[in-house]
Amino acid sequence: MPLNRSSNSSSPFNRKAQHDAKRIAILSEAARLFNGKGSRATTLQDVARGLGLTKTSLYYYVRTKEELIFQCYEVTMQRQHSIMDALDKTALSPLERAGAFFKSQFESWLSAQKGDDVHIAAPLEIASLKPHHRSAIEAEYIRMFKRLRAYLREAMDRGEARRIESTSATRAIIGATDWVFHWLHQLERGEVLAAADAAWDILLHGLSAAEDEYVPATLSISFDSDRPAQGFDRQEQHRQKQEAFYKAGTWFFNRKGFNGASLDQIAEHLNVSKGAFYYHIRNKEDLLFACYQRSIAIVQRIDALAMRTEGSGLQKLDETARRVFHAQNSDAGPLIRYNTITALPTDRRKEILSATEEADSRFDTLIAEGKLDGSIRDVNPLLARRLMSGAINASMDISLWRAIDDIDIAAVEYFDIFYNGLLPREHLPESN
Repeated sequence: MPLNRSSNSSSPFNRKAQHDAKRIAILSEAARLFNGKGSRATTLQDVARGLGLTKTSLYYYVRTKEELIFQCYEVTMQRQHSIMDALDKTALSPLERAGAFFKSQFESWLSAQKGDDVHIAAPLEIASLKPHHRSAIEAEYIRMFKRLRAYLREAMDRGEARRIESTSATRAIIGATDWVFHWLHQLERGEVLAAADAAWDILLHGLSAAEDEYVPATLSISFDSDRPAQGFDRQEQHRQKQEAFYKAGTWFFNRKGFNGASLDQIAEHLNVSKGAFYYHIRNKEDLLFACYQRSIAIVQRIDALAMRTEGSGLQKLDETARRVFHAQNSDAGPLIRYNTITALPTDRRKEILSATEEADSRFDTLIAEGKLDGSIRDVNPLLARRLMSGAINASMDISLWRAIDDIDIAAVEYFDIFYNGLLPREHLPESN
């Protein structure tokens, strides 16, 4: 049943209504905690304590944390579809419905923070669910994805939107909103709705200030991390073994989540003995932490390259994003997907998030440079950065969503919405 504070609970003798109201409160508190510190760090006792309940009384509604996570994600999907159901009954155009759905993610977060609505869990740890729960949530997620994509396709068919690669654009839009629950805390509550409008404006008109569509230049990308070690260079051999462990670990964490990934499976995948594996990796948490460090190091190298590149701010931004996309989706990758960040303990999580924030600040620098040289519109750099960072995180395994013949062409199509927007260029706002 979807979370809704307007459930009929007026009668003190209506036991079902009372049960439903308590369930709503439990799932809302669980969602708040999962969003704040992750499911691994949240216990059933934490949820019960937040509601003034005993753990025993909580068991009447949910028996395990796995079941609680599933129910929270189930409610999230129900909420998303209920929003779309309501939009489909309006006279809004397809593109207006897409915009209203996008902005509803900001509105839902704000309503929960103000106490006007329940908290909704960000479904970031679907991979960690048991197979039957995972399949159920994935089916609803894919259905949501297809409904949003249908809005874009209908808008294109009606001439309301530019012709773009709709699957990539939909993936980018959803990815851009995945982490609003995390970074909206940086804004004053009174700024959130304006931020939603400004964020959608970026997706409508793009970052490019040019009247014509921005056409990215051909980009040559290569990574040299897999070069064979020469002779008896034991230090390099050791580094390459660790690199293999981290790449395999990243793949398993991305696909199976922290709870679903097994060190024994990773060792078997690499065809090494458990003894050899555990010689390098002490435990799963250490491996996850190392995977994050590896990914950040790759992004930092890409950032450094961007700073040495000639071109406008927009060109540098474009090439940086495409290089990260390539690292995500080629043999050089994958990069860790941040959906597992809450599996790290607080101190390590803060260290990774701090390093990530520093790396992501490259967008601020490049956007500021683009605004100065006239290649980028006058947009809020924080919003642009957050949208693109979320989309980059979601770009992993793009081949699961669409056919990929050339990674760089796929990258150009994926980020096109951020540079050229959804609307035809003749709708570009006049410069201030």
